[in-house]
Amino acid sequence: MSDPIRASIVGGTGYTGGELARLLVGHPSAEVQEMTSRSEAGQPVHRCHPNLRGHLDRCFIPPVELQPCDALFLCMPHGEAARDIDRYLDLAPLIIDCSADFRLRDAAAHREWYGQEHPAPELLSRAVYGLPELHRNSMRGARLISGVGCNATAMILALLPLARAGLIGSVLCDIKVGSSESGAGVSPGSHHPERSGACRTYSPAGHRHSAEVFQALGEIELDVTVTAIEMVRGVLCTAHVRPTRAVDDRELWGLYGEAYAEEPFVRIVRDRSGLHRLPDPNILAGSNHADIGFAIDPRSGRIVVLCAIDNLVKGAAGSAVQSMNLALGLDETQGLTFPGLHPR
Repeated sequence: MSDPIRASIVGGTGYTGGELARLLVGHPSAEVQEMTSRSEAGQPVHRCHPNLRGHLDRCFIPPVELQPCDALFLCMPHGEAARDIDRYLDLAPLIIDCSADFRLRDAAAHREWYGQEHPAPELLSRAVYGLPELHRNSMRGARLISGVGCNATAMILALLPLARAGLIGSVLCDIKVGSSESGAGVSPGSHHPERSGACRTYSPAGHRHSAEVFQALGEIELDVTVTAIEMVRGVLCTAHVRPTRAVDDRELWGLYGEAYAEEPFVRIVRDRSGLHRLPDPNILAGSNHADIGFAIDPRSGRIVVLCAIDNLVKGAAGSAVQSMNLALGLDETQGLTFPGLHPR
């Protein structure tokens, strides 16, 4: 039996770092070697991630003490990973950056959407975008893989079959998100009296994750609105598509069935009746699945596509572990078979 893959996490106190640790603890071919933190160095991991008590009995270390490993996950605020990427590349043969630093292949696009020059523009074209449903083959043997935007993940998976068929005339993506999308840090919007019961649109237009959709699907006519709702985990993208021609239900079934038939984590959820006949992020907590459903408005011909994910798993840590599996030649489902919780 070969030695387990030594995986380390830089920036381990946040939600993505915690989810990575949870998934790796249950991974049959990997183990957590180290987790770094500036603020919690010397403290036990379960201080920030109490669900890992007894499963990962070790302490956070300062970033400067990080040792070489087989796979290194970077879970830092946007902009930090790119500034020290050469150091990280020297520490591990595989880097998976869960921030936005390497999601866009073009430095001009990064400047446009993130308002700053990229510190390592020469690496952008070498980084593989970390959505396996798009770039599975490119991930095999890759050295640098980017994370994915959780909202972008839901939009891309919802629209990919229609885009490939040339059926998107225009699309409006109305996205509902949970509070964990804003991260573990405290902000005015995360203050309980302000966040509890919220139904607050905070990005009516021009959301940054649109850039990932354009990169993946081409320059489609896309508008995006994002609303925070009373939910901790989850993203629900409702995409309203004006098609380039009339489409019937049978054709939609064919397009989505063919596109995702071999995808281990994409499920078509579209039953004729029942409480759970369409995607619902609430039942995906902890799961790496993306559930997709659709309908056609008989009056207007508008196509409505729904995609639900757990933003911390399929929208972040789960896709990162799936990418690691592919890059290192493992079965891509390893460590990712948890089905989600119901009820939650």
